[in-house]
Amino acid sequence: MAEGGGRRRAYIGSFTAAGGPGIVTATVSPDTGALKPLGALRGVRDPSYLALSADREVLYAVSETAEGAVAAYRVTGERPEPAGPPVPVDGNSPTHLTVHAGHVLTANYGSGSVTAVPLRADGALTAAPSAVLRHTGSGPHTPRQQGPHAHQVQPDPSGRWIVTVDLGTDSVRVCTLTDGTLAVHREIALRPGSGPRHLAFHPDGRHAYVLNELTPTLTVCRWDAEEGLLRPLGETRVLAGPPAGNAYPSGVVVSPDGRFVWTATRGEDVLSTFAVEGDELRLVGTVFCGGDWPRALAESGGYLYVANERSGEVTWFAVDPDTGLPRYEGSIEVPAASCVVLD
Repeated sequence: MAEGGGRRRAYIGSFTAAGGPGIVTATVSPDTGALKPLGALRGVRDPSYLALSADREVLYAVSETAEGAVAAYRVTGERPEPAGPPVPVDGNSPTHLTVHAGHVLTANYGSGSVTAVPLRADGALTAAPSAVLRHTGSGPHTPRQQGPHAHQVQPDPSGRWIVTVDLGTDSVRVCTLTDGTLAVHREIALRPGSGPRHLAFHPDGRHAYVLNELTPTLTVCRWDAEEGLLRPLGETRVLAGPPAGNAYPSGVVVSPDGRFVWTATRGEDVLSTFAVEGDELRLVGTVFCGGDWPRALAESGGYLYVANERSGEVTWFAVDPDTGLPRYEGSIEVPAASCVVLD
């Protein structure tokens, strides 16, 4: 929601169980990309992931708890205001959500399921029964893959399909949402033990990049919206060399012009920049993320924003338009920061 004087907003999720303030609202400078906190709202426990409605007037938040819920807030004023009570998702530890076709969709990591919560015409959540699609399967990496762990859900660029990424089953499911019911169209297997976490589509609508958490790689894929088919082409390492210790990739973003892909990797605490070269990616370089444990990554207006969970801040970087490499610009303190969305 852009406001008078060119003001914009950023919304930052955090883990309240780890000392986070809840949902933080900040202004975004149109000139420098800098964030300035306005305040925090403790509406639900552990609002670890956020998403805005298409009109940017309603903000949705998961409650990443064992009970699992989603909440809605109106953001047309100075601060978010609840748009009704939180709604259970009938799933354990929802870790991601998106808004599509009159529903909020949540990926429930703990229960390995995806939930579709119906919306009212004004964007508020309904108390009507939600549809739940339960994943099945496992992977070779124990204990992380003893069962399904849905980590992300989003629509494809055509709007015809729902794509769910499951770390526990090493697969991506292409689904339909029809009359409020979720159904699997096809399941695409990725390399066993790779642990896919998040997927980002290229603006051309024909490519997608799956970021793998258990092995620090990106799987480059072709996407066929007519058939609802994701075809893996190969993997690219997100680091220039072997990691010094544990390395757990977390976020992946494609530039609006489609020239670059960025990833964040926890443990190594770096941002990686890739040049898009047809069906391949070329690693341009890596830079320090500005904190510890970069959990999520977002791009807006030529700037990258990073939620550094363990060090408790959000950092921002100006992107070089020629190389795509990020340059550190500043940070704000947000304990247990987990995601950033910008209007």
